Amino acid sequence: MTAPTATVVVLGAGSGSRVGAGVNKVLLPLAGRPVLAWSVRAALATPGVGRVVVVAAPGELDEVADQLADQLPGDPAADPAAGDVPGVEVGLVEGGATRHASESQALRLLDADVGAGRTDVVVVHDGARPLASPDLFAAVITAARAHGGALPAAPVTGVLTRALRPAPADLVGVQTPQGFRAEALLESYRRADDDGFEGTDTAACFTRYAALPVVAVPSGPANLKVTWPEDLALAEELLARRP
Repeated sequence: MTAPTATVVVLGAGSGSRVGAGVNKVLLPLAGRPVLAWSVRAALATPGVGRVVVVAAPGELDEVADQLADQLPGDPAADPAAGDVPGVEVGLVEGGATRHASESQALRLLDADVGAGRTDVVVVHDGARPLASPDLFAAVITAARAHGGALPAAPVTGVLTRALRPAPADLVGVQTPQGFRAEALLESYRRADDDGFEGTDTAACFTRYAALPVVAVPSGPANLKVTWPEDLALAEELLARRP
């Protein structure tokens, strides 16, 4: 039996309201590719990832499929030096009305793989964080296997408390990709569905129902989330600085 691999779920069921776009922000162009494609390609370039599931917004399955079709590696002539990793399955699923509902839709697809021992870690990532690197994905996967759950955390600066005092120096912001042992994660979402619970992110549901720790993996502000118009310009500038 082959060793189990990780599955990455990329959430692309957001909107473009705050970024000022008339379309889903993950479909906006960024350095020649849709924002979503950068996250998917980083997942595919991560060693040990055997499957990627992309969650599209309701009614956008065909558009997301068209946008990603020319961006995914897998051609026999794929160039590993360019980060292309052929042979990794990429699937699409329509999401729900909330983030939690979208995660549940994707996790239902993984029941068979998890039950058969083909997938031991599930990673959930925001498609609107296009600069997460394969190294960050790999670090999260390794920590999740060792501890139960893992997520990137970056120091937060320039934040004031309600008393208008600077926030504590050890305050951190939580990011994605977030990784978890697969069986415990699926069971957490089954119990959440039974209870009617919806978490703000994957870790919120996991920590509520799984008796396993979630550890922090060091990250930084470069793993930004595209929320406002200026975020796209900053992301493009950061991409231009990469080797």
